[in-house]
Amino acid sequence: MSQARHHRGDHAPMRLPRNRVADGWASLRRHATGQLTSGTRVLPVLVVAVVVLVGLAGGAGTVWLPLLAAAPALAATTNAPRGVLWAGLLAMATGTFLGLGHGVSARELAAVLCALLAVTAASGLAGALRVRRERVLAAVRSVAEAAQHALLHPVPETVGPFQVAVRYSAAAAEARIGGDLYALVPTPHGVRLIVGDVRGKGLPAVGTTALVLGVFREAAYDEPDLLAVVSRIERSLARNLGPDDFVTAVVVGLPRSGELEVVNCGHAPPLVISASGDVAAVEPAYPTPPLGLRSLLDTSPRLQRLHFGVGDQLLLYTDGVTEARDQSRAFYPLVDGLARCVSDEPARTLTALHDELLAHVGGRLHDDAALLLLRKQGADEPVRVLPRSEAAL
Repeated sequence: MSQARHHRGDHAPMRLPRNRVADGWASLRRHATGQLTSGTRVLPVLVVAVVVLVGLAGGAGTVWLPLLAAAPALAATTNAPRGVLWAGLLAMATGTFLGLGHGVSARELAAVLCALLAVTAASGLAGALRVRRERVLAAVRSVAEAAQHALLHPVPETVGPFQVAVRYSAAAAEARIGGDLYALVPTPHGVRLIVGDVRGKGLPAVGTTALVLGVFREAAYDEPDLLAVVSRIERSLARNLGPDDFVTAVVVGLPRSGELEVVNCGHAPPLVISASGDVAAVEPAYPTPPLGLRSLLDTSPRLQRLHFGVGDQLLLYTDGVTEARDQSRAFYPLVDGLARCVSDEPARTLTALHDELLAHVGGRLHDDAALLLLRKQGADEPVRVLPRSEAAL
């Protein structure tokens, strides 16, 4: 195993307070959105008020009256059809008042009112369609969230002697689910976990994600050998995937105290943070193809064993993290970022790392990204093994 270390001398791991850059941007966006929505709702009234002021100041008859059509049109962007109707009635009443006050002919006034009526009707229809689309989108989001919870089970904060934290972001933000996968299963053979990346992203990758996670949860519980777990996933994918589909993954086992087993199938190398603060990339000794492609290359995965003691941490991640680019197209330096953000609390570490990643890309990731951090804490504690039926769900 070759290791790429990031040395920091004899210093202990740097503990920084939580990075609030991304939170600040998110809060600013929410505030701006709220202000924009509130402002848009009063814009129809402001448009009518402006036209009234111009008319009272001596505006030229029908020249300004067509601007009243902006009131129902703007109302359609944020209001239900009833709000659009009220905006249209206000505009028509104002138009009638100004037209009569300026001696506009009945024919011209009728034309203006007919135009306002037509715009109000069209805007009301647009508002009704917008409300319907919003309801459909809310239902789709609800279904996607349910599917995500069914596939990516919540990971407990503590499993025996290990602290665990997960952060996941889908590129398909409206769907809230993507092609990255992760799972952690306490088994009779120790804690086992997987992090992987399905070819593609968004909803088309959900089926493959479900297949991999289902087979892993069942095999992790049944198979005493970690390589046998990987082989079962490979056989299942070979039967169900297309010729161009594949999954990169890292499968990890913690069979006994002080020992770590890693099987890397074409995935980004995990990072081990020692208790002294060194960051090491667990590069595979022998390159192994992604899951689903083994038959094309006729190679088998290899098992790597490492020491994993008290205070050591293991970070598994997907390429959405390492391939995230800033405005100058520079990749996010994960090793350096992890060294800056590491702490004794995995949840705080991943929060700071995720915030720094979002700040690097300018607020939104363009690929699915998953982070799973595991830390060995204190003395060994018994691992609560889930019943087989529950572990395989």
